[in-house]
Amino acid sequence: MSNAHENPCRLILPSEVPAVVGREINIYFDNVVLVSNIANYHIDVACDKGLQQSERWTFIPESNDTGSHKLKITVYDSDNNQIAEGETNIAVVPAGSGDGSHVTWLMIGDSLTHASVYPDEILKLCGTSENPDLTLLGTHHLDGKLPMNRHEGYGGWTFERFATFYSEVTDPIDYLNKCSPFVFMGDGHPRLDFGRYIAEQCNGIQPDIITFMLGANDIFDADDSNIDENIESVLRYADSLIYDVRESCPKSKTGLAMIIPPGASQDAFGKAYGCGQTRWQYRRNQHKYIERMKAAYGNREAMEIYLIPVYVNIDTVYGYDFCQVMANSCSETAVSRQIDGVHPSESGYKQMADSMYNWMKWLINSR
Repeated sequence: MSNAHENPCRLILPSEVPAVVGREINIYFDNVVLVSNIANYHIDVACDKGLQQSERWTFIPESNDTGSHKLKITVYDSDNNQIAEGETNIAVVPAGSGDGSHVTWLMIGDSLTHASVYPDEILKLCGTSENPDLTLLGTHHLDGKLPMNRHEGYGGWTFERFATFYSEVTDPIDYLNKCSPFVFMGDGHPRLDFGRYIAEQCNGIQPDIITFMLGANDIFDADDSNIDENIESVLRYADSLIYDVRESCPKSKTGLAMIIPPGASQDAFGKAYGCGQTRWQYRRNQHKYIERMKAAYGNREAMEIYLIPVYVNIDTVYGYDFCQVMANSCSETAVSRQIDGVHPSESGYKQMADSMYNWMKWLINSR
């Protein structure tokens, strides 16, 4: 039997998966192992809760499920040799966690935040009973979204841009050229000053929660020859930004979203990027980034730094948009093809919202 510690499929699980009574939580198998075809492997889930289905473990906790539940995943090859195993804890908190409290939250991110869908969904969830009163902070707001849906999310942005980019452009609509909201001119030189942002945009009050949903643009163009160097550069800028946040806001909880895998089909990458990138290469980049995030920022809760396991809970098949097209120019048969490799459909964004919402409720419950 193969040594499970060799982990050739690079199974990676978060140390904990927050869950809330009444809300579905999932671990999609193809999101936690790095293999070109998950159908060539066999998964065995050991847990006293939930259901193992073909593509996922899924669970809707009930009120008597609160607490921690160990979950173990074992991966076998086609000859039934064990090739990897890993464990996590499903941390279930009551539906009423945070009821009656007030939470301020600053969301920082790229196009996944810019789209404003997962912030919108979290606001709607918190607008129901048994939830905290939520205020989102930030200078950016998209037309057509809830007026209180504010954040610092801009399409195409990276950790480097948030930490270093300075320009005279301050118009939030011109987000391709605008200055980072956290970089200011001082002593004749631009510098990162998160404390000044808090003073000017948050009335000097530290947010309860600050989250980063960044990384997709940072690693998108990398390949196997440079991904390690690329990620080390990303983490240097992330460290700089996180350090400044922690110095300015020591009371804030800082959450780093572990970025989502791409849509399941190369069709989506062809539609969005032509021949510019493949689904498999980006999936390799994203998986290595998750591994490095866990190594760099895992087990730092004592410093109020947390990893949010968004990547386990999104359906990469049905959580991304499809369109109906002819199979080819000579065919009369319509087929469904995914059309966006890195931006989910509304249902995929809602699964992201569930992960972020669950984490927030878990944080409140852990105080």
